[in-house]
Amino acid sequence: MVSVQQWTGREASALRAALRMSTRAFAEHLGVALRTVAKWESLGAETQPRPDTQAILDTALARADSAAQTRFEAVLFPERKSGRPADYETWTEDIERAVVCISRQDFPFASTLLNRWLGSRAPHQLDDKGLYLYGRSLVLLGDLQRDQGAILGPLSARHSYVTARSMFTELDIPRRVAQIELSLAVVQEMSGQLESSARHYELLAGDQRLSPRDRARARLWVGTALSKEGDNEYATGVMVEATRSFEDLGEPEDWSVAHQKLALAHRGASDLKQALHYIDIARTTGTVDSPMQRVRLDTAYGHILLSDAATRNDGLSVLDQAAQVARQYGLSHQLRSIEGIRKDQQG
Repeated sequence: MVSVQQWTGREASALRAALRMSTRAFAEHLGVALRTVAKWESLGAETQPRPDTQAILDTALARADSAAQTRFEAVLFPERKSGRPADYETWTEDIERAVVCISRQDFPFASTLLNRWLGSRAPHQLDDKGLYLYGRSLVLLGDLQRDQGAILGPLSARHSYVTARSMFTELDIPRRVAQIELSLAVVQEMSGQLESSARHYELLAGDQRLSPRDRARARLWVGTALSKEGDNEYATGVMVEATRSFEDLGEPEDWSVAHQKLALAHRGASDLKQALHYIDIARTTGTVDSPMQRVRLDTAYGHILLSDAATRNDGLSVLDQAAQVARQYGLSHQLRSIEGIRKDQQG
């Protein structure tokens, strides 16, 4: 907590502003005359309270909550960095909590955790540690916005990712920059830019800034984008390659997701036997039971079932279940995908 060695009218006025009190309310809070507070406001640093009033002001500052103390310091010392070690520890904890919330699709609480920092910190006032935390918070906000389907525009995943990328570029952290570029390729794919996203994934699949796991993910997503374009033969080839990488790396969840993607590629190639084979593997080997993954699996399974007239009703039932979970958790992009599948089948 900041301390005041010698109170003047300037510090007293700053405390009133930090407590967000009117001059009358501040006078009553301290137990001093209204004209005394008015004098502090008008004369500023040219007047000093009496010693007994100095003690009263010390007590008022000490009893102020942490938010008011932060505002008090900001008013008095605007040149200081707004981040402090104690702030950074709490900020880091909130980032870790937000990661868990996003994985569980608890978007409202994750948004609260992130925006409490993003809304109260100005990047140009932060040191390198603060900029790093700000950038991480932006990336998580982008992940949240992407999962909710807000992928383009000023309040979107793309905007958050681009801003974070500039920060990590300034901080010279190539791995983080590359991870964000991978996320931006996902946004490209989600917005329908399949050819561009496939090229972007292809480049990142060989990018040594990324970890082996992220490079394998990029390879898998090359196949995803190409499969959506109808190039299912080539797509299955690169997906199989990515699947082997996940097995070698010991990444069971990514291995399971790869089988889900392979199932859809085989469905696109009208090989329903293989599609059902791969989706069964995905449904029985997945280790993460998040709402998002349940919706993705059910959507893929429903899509495959709909492709056969004999299982069409079962497919519609599975899609209905997926849509219900998507609505419950605000997964707008997944909901749009489900509606698109239904329309295609009707057409």
